[in-house]
Amino acid sequence: MNPRSLPVAASLDAPDPVLERVLIEDTNNSSQGGERNFLAHQPILLDQISKSFRGEVVNRSFSMKAANRNDEDLENGMLEKDIEKSVRSNKVVTVHNKALLSGVAYCISSCSMILVNKYVLSSYGFNGGISLMVYQNFVSVVVVSSLRVFGIISTEPLTWRLVRVWLPVNVIFVGMLITSMFSLKYINVAMVTVLKNVTNVITAVGEMYLFNKTHDNKVWTALFLMIISAVTGGITDLSFHAIGYTWQIINCFLTASYSLTLRRVMDTAKQVTKSGNLDEFSMVLLNNTLSLPLGILLILLFNEVDYLSRTPLLLLPTFWLVTTFSGLLGLAISFTSMWFLHQTSATTYSLVGSLNKIPLSVAGIFLFHVSTSLENSASILFGLLAGVFFARAKMQDKSQTRS
Repeated sequence: MNPRSLPVAASLDAPDPVLERVLIEDTNNSSQGGERNFLAHQPILLDQISKSFRGEVVNRSFSMKAANRNDEDLENGMLEKDIEKSVRSNKVVTVHNKALLSGVAYCISSCSMILVNKYVLSSYGFNGGISLMVYQNFVSVVVVSSLRVFGIISTEPLTWRLVRVWLPVNVIFVGMLITSMFSLKYINVAMVTVLKNVTNVITAVGEMYLFNKTHDNKVWTALFLMIISAVTGGITDLSFHAIGYTWQIINCFLTASYSLTLRRVMDTAKQVTKSGNLDEFSMVLLNNTLSLPLGILLILLFNEVDYLSRTPLLLLPTFWLVTTFSGLLGLAISFTSMWFLHQTSATTYSLVGSLNKIPLSVAGIFLFHVSTSLENSASILFGLLAGVFFARAKMQDKSQTRS
């Protein structure tokens, strides 16, 4: 799951706040009466005709129309019951299509996000990871604010009380995005997805100590398999880069911290809002708005201003087009993840997120021409399958806990 579901930046597996918010809330708490009488619309017959004869005419007329209607239905292979079944079937198909469409949209946007970020950082050779993060978040703020101004969405006002409560979460959020950018520059996409499994291990241990949450043996077995795949993947990685792996390990700890801190802060944040709730759009605007001044400060501290003043990339229209597109993709993940979650369930959402890593890893290897060995490919596949096994184990663990 991608951390910039608020919106997502470069990391794919960070806790998705849409799903996170659902899990937190779970933890803490035939047609109208037949046909109208068409006789009322029939012209009045001649007054000289007797009432009995008029009744006969009416009865015959009604019988003929009913017979004609039934004949038409029979020609189409339908009777009234068949028509009702067809209507119900169409409703089911519509719902299923919405779920499928939302799932495809979520998978495409989440895969595209990390691939585009990799393209900007590696193919373009852009060394301003913090600046890229700030620009992407700025794009998100502009789009969400515009939607709010036009009345398409509504968000909570950013009060000082809410900012003070949310600031610790936002600091971790910014660190998570930046370290994800730094690691993605040096490590191939497939290994990033495998190494991010370590986040699940740290989160599980944190839940055990902070929330007294227990997990069954299947969950711990899956976590153990994730650790093995990460270690073997690193050992067999032909493009191993110590700096990239260091940033990724730091990212795993920050991502787990973000998930655990979000659970503690969410209830307090809701209490200081005017509506008593904090929806996804409000979190997108809150997180990204607060990240801008902090990101600018980090740009100055890391001296990216000097790099930005010298790089010719900022003069290329295509570079601005790609970076703007990456910002829109981050926001698209927020919307599609919300849409997908509303059309299905948290369980399906989580499982699809795990399965989504497989095509992402394959695409990353082929699109960026990554040199790999049979051992490394086996380690990557092993890690991806361990992630799917972990998602299923978590589902079973959750269902057993509720029962």
